[in-house]
Amino acid sequence: MNGILLIDKEPDWTSNDVTAKLKGVLHERRIGHSGTLDPMATGLLVVFVGRATRAVSFAENDRKRYIASLRLGVVTDTQDTSGTVLKSYPVTAGEKELTEVLPRFRGEQLQLPPMYSAIKVGGRKLYDIARRGGEVERQPRRICIDRLDLIGRDGEDFVLDISCSKGTYIRTLCHDIGTALGCGGCMSALRRVSAGGFRVEDAVTIGEAQRMADAGEIEQRLIPIDRLFAGTNACTASSEEERRIRCGTEYPAALPDGEYRVYSESGAFLMLGRCETGMMKTIKSFFEV
Repeated sequence: MNGILLIDKEPDWTSNDVTAKLKGVLHERRIGHSGTLDPMATGLLVVFVGRATRAVSFAENDRKRYIASLRLGVVTDTQDTSGTVLKSYPVTAGEKELTEVLPRFRGEQLQLPPMYSAIKVGGRKLYDIARRGGEVERQPRRICIDRLDLIGRDGEDFVLDISCSKGTYIRTLCHDIGTALGCGGCMSALRRVSAGGFRVEDAVTIGEAQRMADAGEIEQRLIPIDRLFAGTNACTASSEEERRIRCGTEYPAALPDGEYRVYSESGAFLMLGRCETGMMKTIKSFFEV
């Protein structure tokens, strides 16, 4: 079983909980994902099954889109409402003030990762240090926020539409916006709605995946691996070229330099390759060994 499965993660599940559950559901030990969601978050988790796990690294840099709720007047240790409240302030900012401050957080910038994160410092995960009451110096990381718009209200919370690069902490963004407004803030809800070319509307829940697997229908939900490289030129390898690909050796190719999806004569996706000065080389193979 090989391919990409889109899961609509429910709250209180970790991303690792999802992959562990799917190993049993799909009877496949090779399962990974291309972007962690916090337990309180919901939405799209792009899961790679079988040989497709070799493509995880190509999807990790995909831009992600979120719908997030910002609660002003509250600062927590985790920067979201799952944490311990550290400070409370009167909310002095409204939609006008929030709209005026948002442009500061668009574009390329440095963001300081939160202590409650899986980043390692000195071989230890930050959240392990934080849970023991510790705090260590962290290095800011360069991120890019392409879209940051106020799109509505959820009770007293403000709802934001956010598109951003890999490594962006939406919790930290909410915290920093609250700081800029002078009344503090934290994230109260988060839903990932897209990652790269994949959308949550096309995803299934873990329960739905289980029911489809029990009915022998789950493979119908698997997206072919080559969909991930849909924007790359394609070419077909001859039987001799396929033999070389399967042996891991390069071969002559009369093609312009660049990356290619390489298929067998029968239409099977063999590899992502790169042609350089007339020689085709393997970037990553995807055929079953």
